[in-house]
Amino acid sequence: MTDPEADLLVYLQDARDVLLWKLDGLQEYDIRRPLTPTGTNLLGLVKHLAGAEALYFGVTFGRPFAGTPLWFTGDAEPDADLWARADESREDVVDLYRRACAHSDETIAALPLDALGRVPGAPTEITLHRVLTHMVAETQRHAGHADIVRELIDGTVGQRPDGLNVAPHDPGHAGRVERAAKEAAARRG
Repeated sequence: MTDPEADLLVYLQDARDVLLWKLDGLQEYDIRRPLTPTGTNLLGLVKHLAGAEALYFGVTFGRPFAGTPLWFTGDAEPDADLWARADESREDVVDLYRRACAHSDETIAALPLDALGRVPGAPTEITLHRVLTHMVAETQRHAGHADIVRELIDGTVGQRPDGLNVAPHDPGHAGRVERAAKEAAARRG
């Protein structure tokens, strides 16, 4: 394994772990309920990334992930990959994600970073290095969404369960930020 590959895998796995940790300790409703006008929810983020892993590391490199529907390439309704139906259990979605990630890791281990693949519908080929970089960014982006959604649900913040990567919560902080925003708006119109 090359150093860039190892580095990218560390960041990808870290984001995967963060995403799944955001589900811990929450009731069924809380992991599914939409907390933004566009419907962003925790379990939907996991489902979406299961499909992304299957597409980018599977289909792109001719290594399809068996049994997984790719919601965004079939006849499903728009955004079907961004929420879980009532008949899709938490366990099923999390298991799907874990299996898709394991399949992705097998693809990464089997191919050199300069291996070429083609994302369905894309006009040009893409390297495994580029796909791996994309999936680090994609997964980190959605882990950030999960951070915000989880904070809206129960106030839990941070990248780790121990919360060591965030400053201790200061109840007056949001008020200071709000006052600064109002003052800046008043000054600058």
